[in-house]
Amino acid sequence: MSEKYLIFGATGSIGSSLAEQLKNSGNDIHLVARNESELAPIVEKLGCSYTVADVLEDGFIEKVKSDISEIKGLAYCVGSIDLKPLRMINEQDFQKCMKLNLYSAVEAIKGYQETLKKNKGSIVMFSTVAAQRGFTNHAIIASAKAAVEGLTVSLAAEFAPNIRVNCVAPSLTKSKIAEPMLKNAALAEGIAKAHPLKRLGEGKDSASLAKFLLTEDSSWITGQVIAVDGGRSKLS
Repeated sequence: MSEKYLIFGATGSIGSSLAEQLKNSGNDIHLVARNESELAPIVEKLGCSYTVADVLEDGFIEKVKSDISEIKGLAYCVGSIDLKPLRMINEQDFQKCMKLNLYSAVEAIKGYQETLKKNKGSIVMFSTVAAQRGFTNHAIIASAKAAVEGLTVSLAAEFAPNIRVNCVAPSLTKSKIAEPMLKNAALAEGIAKAHPLKRLGEGKDSASLAKFLLTEDSSWITGQVIAVDGGRSKLS
């Protein structure tokens, strides 16, 4: 049985932290990201295998499968922050966001469904606090991530008892994609204070839960969407 874990979006704050946590616990990992210059130092540090691939490109999964065929778990840590008022949104905005967050996740899962079934594996996807709690200008990303949550519970039912499927739903986390929002110190402080725990998320916060959900430590958990959001989705 393979014990290798496959991480898409491995250069992001959550994906890179998950890679490090899994590796430090003695697990074998394979990383996927589109930017080789960002991926290379992570690979060198962790001493793992990798594939440079863009999930927005057709056929990306075949490229990944040519490098790794057997896995125990799959984490799709790819995401985006697409913020626009409805009057400025067009169909292409939704299509690109859905392809990145949903359609390509489906392709990744389909590509490894059989090996995950054979290895009694697990899948972790990522949503957002905005899928359940309304925020202004979040129509694009909230819709796409709500679809990811629907995919999670649907596949958990379809794949049981052979593959577990769960989802992590973070609030705003310090990362490259959040940088445009957080470079304004006053804005960043205001967002942090909007959380009951009075800080922004770190990649390690969501990665710790993702690691738990990927491994046998969570062997009786499936079909769950779990918030890692400083209390923002439930507390006022």
